Amino acid sequence: MNKNSLIVNKICLAAMFLCLGWLLPFITAQNTQLGNVISPMHIAIYLCGFVLGPVYGAVIGFLTPLTRSLIFGMPMLYPVATCMMFELACYGAVSGLLFHLLYKKTKLNEILIIFIAMVSAILLGRAVYGIVHFLVGVIDTKNSFTFKMFLSGAFVVAWPGIILHLVLVPSLVILLKRSGLLDKFLPQREHEQNQ
Repeated sequence: MNKNSLIVNKICLAAMFLCLGWLLPFITAQNTQLGNVISPMHIAIYLCGFVLGPVYGAVIGFLTPLTRSLIFGMPMLYPVATCMMFELACYGAVSGLLFHLLYKKTKLNEILIIFIAMVSAILLGRAVYGIVHFLVGVIDTKNSFTFKMFLSGAFVVAWPGIILHLVLVPSLVILLKRSGLLDKFLPQREHEQNQ
């Protein structure tokens, strides 16, 4: 596959992940509390990062909550979608960067690489969400955000969603990898080139 057709394929897949990020939250549309726990939009962004890498993951992560808010009115643009834009951009960038980097540079098992990338993305993305939400609270005192609120929202309430993501996303990535659908998007592993 030449470089131009690879770019076209990546753009088409990025658009698909963006649409998936718009549609998945409809699964929990009738129960916003469940949606806050499961965070279905995040699944599309993790997958985008794993499949297309950090740049596409970051861009689609940033655009998905923004465009969904503008098109469907949910999540609320301010402050929720504003904070989510940075959180999801971090998810896409970190999952894509670590997965592609570790896949290329190490001999680690693919499943271990996926979990390292997922856990790192979850922790860093939630930290980014907390920082951005705190800064929003500093600027707009009506939306103040405490450390207790951060821990509660990011981990205590969200743990079922985190577990769901840690089971579902790696399973989907492994299925895509084993089916051969990821082959054209992943770099050649360095230790395989040297053999």
